[in-house]
Amino acid sequence: MRSIVLQMLAVTTINLKSLPRRLWLSLATVIAVGLVVTVLLAFLAMANGFRRTIADSGAEDVAVVLRSGSLSEINSVVLRDQARLIEDGPGIARGADGKPQTSAELYLTVDGIKRSTRTKASLPLRGLGPQGPALRRGVVMTAGRMFSPGSNEIIVGKALGKEFEGFELGQTVTFNSTRWTVVGVFAADGSVFESEIWADLPVLQSLFRRGASVQTVRVRLTSPAAIEALRAYSDNDPRLKLDVMSEAAYFAQQASNTSDLIQKLGWPLAIAMAFGSLAGALNTMYSSVAARATEIATLRAIGFGGFSTFVGTLVESLMLAAIGGVIGAAATYLVFDGFTASTMGASFSQVVFNFQLTPRLIGQGLLLALVVGLFGGLFPALRAARMPIVAGLYG
Repeated sequence: MRSIVLQMLAVTTINLKSLPRRLWLSLATVIAVGLVVTVLLAFLAMANGFRRTIADSGAEDVAVVLRSGSLSEINSVVLRDQARLIEDGPGIARGADGKPQTSAELYLTVDGIKRSTRTKASLPLRGLGPQGPALRRGVVMTAGRMFSPGSNEIIVGKALGKEFEGFELGQTVTFNSTRWTVVGVFAADGSVFESEIWADLPVLQSLFRRGASVQTVRVRLTSPAAIEALRAYSDNDPRLKLDVMSEAAYFAQQASNTSDLIQKLGWPLAIAMAFGSLAGALNTMYSSVAARATEIATLRAIGFGGFSTFVGTLVESLMLAAIGGVIGAAATYLVFDGFTASTMGASFSQVVFNFQLTPRLIGQGLLLALVVGLFGGLFPALRAARMPIVAGLYG
């Protein structure tokens, strides 16, 4: 057993030392694998960043009330009478003034221009009342002030202002043929709310001709468990029949739909590229075996077994793939980790988020690289192990 291990170590060392003689072929394999890993990790970091931005926005003690069957706010309608009935529901927290902590909200989309591409995109414009900001975690004004009720004033999320042009403090923008003035910029702990524009609810209802209806009602619960009582209250009242879910559950569902789509694009593309790099790895390793035919035959002639030759060749392929994987992961981290982008969310409006690369994702990328190296080296290694000694010495 010891002799076999020593033989494998010796053959592996010889193979690795001979790499400079096949520098360009080896380098092509490393680069091909590196590109595969970079593409895969870029998509995974994008999906992860989007999912975290959306999912981390929700709170367990805040409930979102939507029309039954609505997949998102944009598809929902809640009538004024229904919103008032929700305010009287059980399990809703009350402020120092005794009023229920609820926020009826209108969710619309308006056009904006991306700074990076100068292309149009749909942006979320939310109408909310005085309690709306208080129902969201970590909302603070970073510049300017809150909009005044009854006025054509808006405040803009910090992330949206960075990604889209024309929303600087004091600027005037036009929505639905009406001019609006940016009077404030707010932060919200990096949540999805930083990708929104906020305005006074009654003003939006009037100018966009939405009557007294809204699309969602947010409520502060006395505790996360109180949502069951509120849900039962809605289900048992024929005037309501609305969907009631925690804000955390709502955003987790929204995040899952889009992040799954991103990953479904990323994995097939990476696998398709992996087949291309696999062809390159096979070519490199077959060339390696052919170039070392005399060395392999000589080792076999002096007593080295075919298994040690097989292992040495396979290790060489895995080493090249691993180097490519590490380079691809490093390139993705340097270029994409923390990169700010925006994409269409479930409500047909842009969500600004940062790419987030994690050790788990890097592990997936390196695993794909090693799979390419394994299959790229398997058949050349079998050929090396079965090579007749005479063919190697006199071929």
